[in-house]
Amino acid sequence: MKAPTQAVLMRIYTDEDALVGDRALAEVVVARAREAHLAGATVLRGQMGFGATSRLHASRPFELRRNLPVVVELVDEDSALRAFLARLDDLHDIGLVTLEKVEVVRYGPPTVDGEAGR
Repeated sequence: MKAPTQAVLMRIYTDEDALVGDRALAEVVVARAREAHLAGATVLRGQMGFGATSRLHASRPFELRRNLPVVVELVDEDSALRAFLARLDDLHDIGLVTLEKVEVVRYGPPTVDGEAGR
C-alpha cells in the first residue's frame, strides 16, 4: 500500500480460546491478511472485556486457565478491507468487526530522502 492520507482501521474482536483447528483465530486472521497483501496487522491482548454473551473475560489470580479478549487491528484502504471481510466468512468465533476512517501520518520506515514509504 502506498501511504495515502486516508485509510480505514478494521478491528476484529475475539478471545484467546477462539481456535481454527489447532491454530489461534488471531493467527489465522493475520496469516490471511498477509496472503491478501494488506498493509499491516497487529494483535492486541486485553486485560478484561465482555461481548454479546456478557461473559466476562479477565485474568484472575490463581486461575490456571485464562481466556483474555483479543483484538486484531488491520489498516489499509477501504476497498481492500471490505474485500478481505469475505475471507473471514468461515471463522465463527469472531465476536465483532468494526471499521473506522483513520488518517495515516506515516507508513513504513524512512527512505534515504527522508520520506516515509514502501
